[in-house]
Amino acid sequence: MDIRVAAYGVITDGDRILLAHWNESGRSGWTLPGGGIDPGEDPADAVVREIAEETGYAAEAGDLLGIDSKVIPPEHRFMPDAGPLHALRIIYRASVVGGTLTNELDGTTDEAAWFPLGSIPKRRVELVDIALRFAGLDQA
Repeated sequence: MDIRVAAYGVITDGDRILLAHWNESGRSGWTLPGGGIDPGEDPADAVVREIAEETGYAAEAGDLLGIDSKVIPPEHRFMPDAGPLHALRIIYRASVVGGTLTNELDGTTDEAAWFPLGSIPKRRVELVDIALRFAGLDQA
């Protein structure tokens, strides 16, 4: 079984949230800015790096909100013959400290945008809802 450890940031400004549009191999949806941790990289450093890559913003990692653990069955992976994937997703509260909103070029996200918390697009990955619960921002 493969394992992937990634770090993501919940970035809010008043009643809006910053999301990145994931678009990879024909699959897409709005997600939190973030992604895989490089070997030896601290997760808090990884989330800051990923936020910059995907949104153009300089960010600061805040409180650890939680860690989501999910096993993705082979049939839901891009390469089913690779077997299952254990995804560990570390979720931080984060804040913008500089920069300008910019879309990522040549990455797995192709757009970044702010959305009102009450109008988050329905076409989103489940991680958004998990993170909203961790942050106490879920709309339920």
